[in-house]
Amino acid sequence: MARRPLSAVLALTAGAAALVTPTATAQASAPGGKDVTAVLFEWKFDSVAKACTDSLGPAGYGYVQVSPPQEHIQGGQWWTSYQPVSYKIAGRLGDRASFAHMVSTCHSAGVKVVADSVINHMSSGSGTGTGGSSYTKYDYPGLYSAADMDDCTAQISNYQDRANVQNCELVGLADLDTGEDYVRGRIAGYLDDLLSLGVDGFRIDAAKHMPAADLADIKSRLSNPGAYWKQEAIYGAGEAVQPDEYTGTGDVQEFRYARSLKQVFKNENLAYLKNFGEGWGFMASSKAAVFVDNHDTERGGDTLNYKDGADYTLASVFMLAWPYGSPDVHSGYEWTDKDAGPPNGGAVNACYSDGWKCQHAWREISSMVGFRNTARGEAVTDWWDNGGDQIAFGRGSKAYVAINHEGSSLTRTFQTSLPAGDYCDVQSGNGVTVDGSGRFTATLGANTAVALHTGARTCSGGGGATDPGAGSSGASFGVDATTRLGENIYVTGNQPALGNWNTGSALKLDPAAYPVWKLDAAMPAGTSFAYKYLRKDVSGNATWESGANRTATVPPSGKATLTSDVWRS
Repeated sequence: MARRPLSAVLALTAGAAALVTPTATAQASAPGGKDVTAVLFEWKFDSVAKACTDSLGPAGYGYVQVSPPQEHIQGGQWWTSYQPVSYKIAGRLGDRASFAHMVSTCHSAGVKVVADSVINHMSSGSGTGTGGSSYTKYDYPGLYSAADMDDCTAQISNYQDRANVQNCELVGLADLDTGEDYVRGRIAGYLDDLLSLGVDGFRIDAAKHMPAADLADIKSRLSNPGAYWKQEAIYGAGEAVQPDEYTGTGDVQEFRYARSLKQVFKNENLAYLKNFGEGWGFMASSKAAVFVDNHDTERGGDTLNYKDGADYTLASVFMLAWPYGSPDVHSGYEWTDKDAGPPNGGAVNACYSDGWKCQHAWREISSMVGFRNTARGEAVTDWWDNGGDQIAFGRGSKAYVAINHEGSSLTRTFQTSLPAGDYCDVQSGNGVTVDGSGRFTATLGANTAVALHTGARTCSGGGGATDPGAGSSGASFGVDATTRLGENIYVTGNQPALGNWNTGSALKLDPAAYPVWKLDAAMPAGTSFAYKYLRKDVSGNATWESGANRTATVPPSGKATLTSDVWRS
């Protein structure tokens, strides 16, 4: 781990990955049927509960990861969540009652809960916490005193020195002596409290800064020592502490995975991904927790983030289709100030508003969760690539994906191992037919994908498309439109399905492939309609594109393809 400024590192912390079903021992088991985690970064617990019911459960997510629930220092920045001052559930995201309600609601939706847990350190100053507790850097009344944090009171300065990394202070935060029996007991007590509320597992923040043996001892004290355990241990070449030291207690976040995806999608050929994972020197797949980005790396620039448009979206599609590790889908908010805390204090009134990005709900990403669940346990088959940025591969006889990351369209007949019949392309919501030899022909626009799996045989109510109006008949909109922070693109027209020219009823397009905004809308075959795009700012003020109304007609079967539109200034 490279040294970083306070604002970038107070996370070294929050992060990523995804979960597996635990065994009764301290070893993490192979991933279960649903191993994708939605990381709802800095979402209030009440908002998380609603998301579990409305989107995470229906999409097939196995887990939701919530930001640290413990009491922390006051302040508007996101990283204040990572400076604890007590083990009360009393942070900005909700109190004990809202946390317990969230866990219960998510369980009812079939989603397990992982709590981001800050146990390496306390705070860097003094004051009153979010739950009313008074503290100073080395004194937390009723919890810890200076004797519990006196191993090394200097800042970490040498990542080639194990003792310096694991005993000294991470960016000036009071470092807990996890070698002490008392400290281990208090940490285990906090984690047990979360388990008593129904939590299914933990992400261990800054695990690299605690000896692996200390963490193993803490885990052994839990009422459920088999609880899922995911550890943040950032790989650094030549450093004294390496991630694989931590695999004895659970999964470990594989940061090289996300860094390499950025390198490939930005600078290299997707064809190189043919042996991605262990073949690239990464840790064993069964121990790896993977991600495209997390809250720290998206701000630090070492991975892709939502600002990277199709690079980011297609990397997420690949991650969810590819059988390595257990994946996290980061879902955060827009930022220009890298320290800025969550909009509305973490309350998510609606996705795609107030700056909330909701990546977990982007059609291109959420549809791949079902793909992954269906393909569980199937090896990669039928690999194809063009030597550049067009690839395709199957997952046995269960699923198949093709990705076109080039600037022009791709029309090809793909060879799969899928059973013959009709399928829904879950990326577009359009139907695809696989012949008796396992082949289908499709055209992929620039920077798009096609994804088929046996759990989505039809596009209308068959588990395929997740967008409203994504039936077999209608229109597929796609407009190239640049926006400023907080702005979104909408479409309306002269049909009820398009809002009848009412800007308040206009349909918001999906920015997942930014600068191209997409949406499918259902309309009867043969419908002739007029439409136009508009831009709305954070206050809801609408600006129409220039020019005459656009027109189109829904064909006798399928959708009117309007995916080459360009915003008219």
